Amino acid sequence: MVAKNFVLVPGAGGGTWYWNRLVSELRARGHKAIPVDLPTGDASAGLTEYTDCIVNTIGDRDRIVLIAQSMAGFSAPQACERVPVELLVMLCAMTPAPGESPGEWWGNTGQPQAAADYAVSQGRPAEFDVVRDFFHDVPEDLTAEAVAVGMPPQADLPFSQPWPLTAWPDVPTRFLQGRDDRLFPLEFQRCLVKERLGIPVDDLPGGHLVAVSRPVELADRLVGYVNSAG
Repeated sequence: MVAKNFVLVPGAGGGTWYWNRLVSELRARGHKAIPVDLPTGDASAGLTEYTDCIVNTIGDRDRIVLIAQSMAGFSAPQACERVPVELLVMLCAMTPAPGESPGEWWGNTGQPQAAADYAVSQGRPAEFDVVRDFFHDVPEDLTAEAVAVGMPPQADLPFSQPWPLTAWPDVPTRFLQGRDDRLFPLEFQRCLVKERLGIPVDDLPGGHLVAVSRPVELADRLVGYVNSAG
């Protein structure tokens, strides 16, 4: 087995803490795992700076498997245009269209209605609640820790910036979705990804924070992608 460098990019307001459990699992399987610390609290940092951060974290490493969680779907593909990436895995991610900003993505894709309909189908309130909708399947001790620390800050600038690529980067791409994600419901993602990328959506148990709630299953799936690619 050839060890890969899994470079892990968090979503909006995400921090390296999000990847802690997955890092341990990937390393136990003989791979390296490098979380990216994005400048989400910097009001002057936008998508370009996020992409720069990914590229700088990769540095001169090779054998890169780039994992893009949620809003990282807007920055990780840009990094693929600048550094060699063997595989891009979109994880419960936002799939951008050329010229579309992260702020426009929600309305353009119909996400608010999809999430509300999914909530109603499960007998939940349609209004978004961080704890109820992000941490519903996360262990109680980790949820309590996250609530006590508070969510990392997320500046507004990136949400107003258009995605600059005119097409998806020429890199093998897989899309992996938590089937219990309350923010981006599975069927919503299947339709959107088919329309925008023309690839299937793979699913596994877990919600939007699947790296926290299901690190073993997620690590197995990611390593499986690598092994199947030879």
